[in-house]
Amino acid sequence: MLAIVAVAAGDPEVLRVEEVETPRPGPEEVLIKVAAAGVNRADLMQRQGHYPPPPGASPIIGLECSGEIAELGSDVTGWEVGDACVALLAGGGYAEYVAVPAGQVIEPPGGIDRVTAAGLVEVAATVTSNMAIAALGEGDIVLVHGGAGGVGSFAIQYAKALKATVVATAGSEEKLAYCRSIGADLAVSYRQDWVGGVRDFCADRGVDVILDNMGAKYLTAHVSLLGVGGRLMVIGLQGGRKGELD
Repeated sequence: MLAIVAVAAGDPEVLRVEEVETPRPGPEEVLIKVAAAGVNRADLMQRQGHYPPPPGASPIIGLECSGEIAELGSDVTGWEVGDACVALLAGGGYAEYVAVPAGQVIEPPGGIDRVTAAGLVEVAATVTSNMAIAALGEGDIVLVHGGAGGVGSFAIQYAKALKATVVATAGSEEKLAYCRSIGADLAVSYRQDWVGGVRDFCADRGVDVILDNMGAKYLTAHVSLLGVGGRLMVIGLQGGRKGELD
């Protein structure tokens, strides 16, 4: 099969289309004929040499895809060859075929094309799992950073569907307007005093849930914004790994 392979760590120029061995599904896996693959920040970091795949995973980049079932493992039930699907992957999405545990494969959402569907899986899994753990619900206030990005835009819409109040940050007026257009109750620029803006909006109550993709850089600010019983859900470390609380 053909795959997009990073021949070294670096810029996009290190990517090559090469012939590689087609994977075979294990007993509890399916083989997917890939129609489209999503592009995530982790893919860019892996290409740059900063995000190695987990042990045993394909070295080929790609954490989500859409396509159809090409082959079933011996213990797989509930799927047939030719079924349309989307999948969350440990790697291998930038290829014509990828083997993946059947438990990470679902039917594609209705009403959208398969290219769009390929870019939904990772953000949907990230947002829904963390908001479930945080028990986000009606009346809660949630803070979402990078509201115009993939995870952020999904988080805004999902939180509104749960009847939460959404505060979002973004870096330009255009992006702030977009956040408001998809449901954000407050959109503030992280280039200004976003902490003060969020605090004023919440008054004495504080934020109930923070979806934190920054890590150390915002740790002190986040703790100061949380209300009693607030939940800080760390989903990324773009601002560093180590923070300090006094």
